[in-house]
Amino acid sequence: MATNVRAHITGTVWKIVKRVGDSVARDEAVVILESMKMEMPVESPVAGKITEIRCNEGQSVEDGAILAVVD
Repeated sequence: MATNVRAHITGTVWKIVKRVGDSVARDEAVVILESMKMEMPVESPVAGKITEIRCNEGQSVEDGAILAVVD
C-alpha cells in the first residue's frame, strides 16, 4: 500500500535526498526543506521503496503537500 510523504511546514525544497527506485527506512530523510533559513528533513513514515517524487529542488511547497510516495 502506497504512503504519501508530506511536507510538515511551508518552505522551499532545498534538496531531494532519495530518488525513484531507492529504498528508504522508516524515519529516513527523503527531502530537505528550507524555511526561515533553517534546513528541515522530511522523513518517510514507513520503510519501503520510493515510487514517486512529486517535487523539484527550488520549488515552493505548502504544509501538507505530497512530496514523495513510498510503497
